[in-house]
Amino acid sequence: MRLLPASLWPRFLKRRLPTSLWGRSLLIIVLPVLVMQVAVTWAFFDAHWQTVTARLSDGLAGDIAWAVESYADDPTPQNLEVIAERAERSMSLSVDLREGDVLPAEARRGAIGVVDRTLERALANRLDQPFWFDTTRYPAYVDIRVQQPQGVLRIIAPRERAVATQAHIFVLWLFVATILLMGVAILFIRNQVRAIERLAEAAEAFGRGEARERFKPSGAREVRAAAQAFMDMRDRIQRHIDQRTALLASVSHDLRTPLTRLRLELALAPPFKRAAAMRGDLDEMEHMIDEYLAFARGEAGEPAQQVSLADLLAAAGKDARRAGAEVEIAAPEGLTATVRPLAFKRALTNLVGNAAAHGDHVRLSARPLPSGGIEVAVEDDGPGIPDEMHEEAFRPFSRLDDSRNQNRKGVGLGLAIARDVARGHGGDITLGRSDLGGLRALIRLPG
Repeated sequence: MRLLPASLWPRFLKRRLPTSLWGRSLLIIVLPVLVMQVAVTWAFFDAHWQTVTARLSDGLAGDIAWAVESYADDPTPQNLEVIAERAERSMSLSVDLREGDVLPAEARRGAIGVVDRTLERALANRLDQPFWFDTTRYPAYVDIRVQQPQGVLRIIAPRERAVATQAHIFVLWLFVATILLMGVAILFIRNQVRAIERLAEAAEAFGRGEARERFKPSGAREVRAAAQAFMDMRDRIQRHIDQRTALLASVSHDLRTPLTRLRLELALAPPFKRAAAMRGDLDEMEHMIDEYLAFARGEAGEPAQQVSLADLLAAAGKDARRAGAEVEIAAPEGLTATVRPLAFKRALTNLVGNAAAHGDHVRLSARPLPSGGIEVAVEDDGPGIPDEMHEEAFRPFSRLDDSRNQNRKGVGLGLAIARDVARGHGGDITLGRSDLGGLRALIRLPG
């Protein structure tokens, strides 16, 4: 495996670190605690446990060497009995001779190799005869055997005489204390991160135009200050929207009154040559007022509901058929989306109206996205829009004349309104080339 260059390691690690505030805060707490625990445990075993175990093993090896040498000086049953009695009384050792026996051929070693290595080193330094030991058969004892001419001298020693057996208690308390400290830290971090998450959710909901109750600022002082600043900003924006809506409603009323009066006077006037043209101008003026108001208002105050996309596409398809287009609809049954129905229907109607006005065949489709959102596509077989003019098409009052025939009744706000609605739902609209040959408008909404 080839190692990465040193200059690429920071980027490699950055891509693999947590991206959320919760994950990073947790890493800030957990990583130092784990490093500290490993360092303390390592220092304990290296500086204390191994030293104590080595001294205990050396002391036990010295007692065993005394027993072996004392028996070698007088290998009689009477002397062995005296040695066994003294070893039992003074050293807690059980000494026994197995006449004619030999040492086992297989060595038995425990899972913690340091114990066996330490004891083997101590016995090798004290004994000249071949020996064998087992630290695994008996939980509380160590079985040590030394080869003698008469057989095998077997010595059973308490385990605490060879190993510092209380080390696991220290590790256990260290582990329990670490878990408790990490639990408290995680609890406090979670509370702080949750306050930020609630602030983000409230900001996202406000961006989608959803009316939610005021949430209570919580968390650290800085988080509460940010939440209070957001609520003040939201109130100011909402007051601005309400004032603008009220102003536009007044303007609409003021403009519709003279338009209605002109329409009435035109209807009562004697027939004349320009009457039809004047009626057309009045219709266009009224339509322009509706478009301006819809663009400025955006149906932001409408509550979100769960609607069937198949029903919305079917309703939009009827409008396209009335405009003379051939319509194809492909939407799975049961596919729903949480949207503001009137606003989303208006956006869809604008896209379908454009497609029907510039093409003979219109295809409407909807599908769920792997990320959990939905995608609605409106395609036509018209002339399309050049790629470099896709963003220009979304600008308010933009009229693309060369590549798309103008809709004489429109004022260039259809795509702008549709994108405004999509972004108000947390999604967006993109344009591309359809396999029908014309334009494809994709509405993507989050799940």
